[in-house]
Amino acid sequence: MPLLRVKPSKLEGEVTAPPSKSYTHRAFAVGLLAKGKSKITNPLLSSDTQATIDAVKILGAKVTQRDDVWHTVGTGGDLKPSKNLIDVKNSGTTLRLMSAIASLSPKPIGLTGDESIRARPMDPLIKTLAKLGAEARCEGPRGRPPVVVGGKLKGGDVEISASISSQFVSALLFACPYAREDVELQVTELRSKPYVEMTLELLDLADANIKRSSDLTEFTIPGRQVFRPLEFDVPGDFSSAAFLLGAAALSGAAVKVENLDIRGAQGDKKIIDLLREFGAEVKVRGKVIEVSSSGLTGIEVNCRDNPDLVPVLAVLGTVADGRTVLMDIPHLRYKETDRIRALRSELSKMGAKVEELPGELRIRGVKQLKGMKLNSYGDHRMAMAFAVAGLVAKGETIVDGAECISVSYPGFVEDMRKLGAQMELMG
Repeated sequence: MPLLRVKPSKLEGEVTAPPSKSYTHRAFAVGLLAKGKSKITNPLLSSDTQATIDAVKILGAKVTQRDDVWHTVGTGGDLKPSKNLIDVKNSGTTLRLMSAIASLSPKPIGLTGDESIRARPMDPLIKTLAKLGAEARCEGPRGRPPVVVGGKLKGGDVEISASISSQFVSALLFACPYAREDVELQVTELRSKPYVEMTLELLDLADANIKRSSDLTEFTIPGRQVFRPLEFDVPGDFSSAAFLLGAAALSGAAVKVENLDIRGAQGDKKIIDLLREFGAEVKVRGKVIEVSSSGLTGIEVNCRDNPDLVPVLAVLGTVADGRTVLMDIPHLRYKETDRIRALRSELSKMGAKVEELPGELRIRGVKQLKGMKLNSYGDHRMAMAFAVAGLVAKGETIVDGAECISVSYPGFVEDMRKLGAQMELMG
């Protein structure tokens, strides 16, 4: 397995943020369901988003590419699957969105993935699809994948808990407008609310008729809708750029990251405010964000709606003066790995003082981290977080399983090297 070698480095310079993974998944999902040709410009091309593109093709869309422009001729909701099995690889978003969309298929479709995917909870979504009239079941133990879904969605009144993942809600919002009857959807324990807002942003562009409460806990969705084709330019990804911005706050003279639009629905633009709370200097000029720092101070923050920021915030906390507390994050235990446990385990190896609670991380800053060999657990955000930590650790840091970074940010190492990071992929 490839290893990532990181040595202490000072960063300076300018790079461009990669396109948004979350928007890319959602844009292709709309393209699949719309009637006509959608145009998607500058999508993220990573192993995760490729899984969604492959699934979209299997479910009946025609997808073509020319340079950075992709066209998708959709099905209008009339799915004609070319296979009875979709392999989502390591992509939880693909699994959740395509499981719900598969409920529009006349014949059952299986969805599975790698070992990490087969450990991801699916029971809330699958049971809800069954209540809405689809044929839906989990074939793995304890409500895990593989799942089998099909049989046409009927409609009705349902309630779903989003305590594990907001993707359950997004998945239903894609599928339910195509149900044969209206759907009344109640959502409890919603976490990661901005991701549902991103879903609704694209569905609004596709003229979906979805009435929603302001807190996104109640939805009225008329059935038998058909989305109109989408024209969408995928914005830069704040979730991925947070690792660049965080690295700049740790070890940068002045780092600029382009292609970040603070006007959109991405919740992880909150990284700007959080870096300022840590004590970093952050300047925003149009779509360019510049970060520099001469020292950090610990913060306390509720990360209920920003779970993908937790890995880089935890790293910042390890060297910030005082205590950092990252609260309301029990859903991090259901990601590619148990991220709360992984952060505590690996950052502690580097000499950090990290306390793990059921839904919280408490971190007390130390003067310097120690370079160590660290386990990425096959999780892209763990690998990038530990790489950032290595920039300010004494000695050499080795992150194993670094190939997982390609899930969300294939150009991460190259971009970090452009900024002056001593990083090298080996093996």
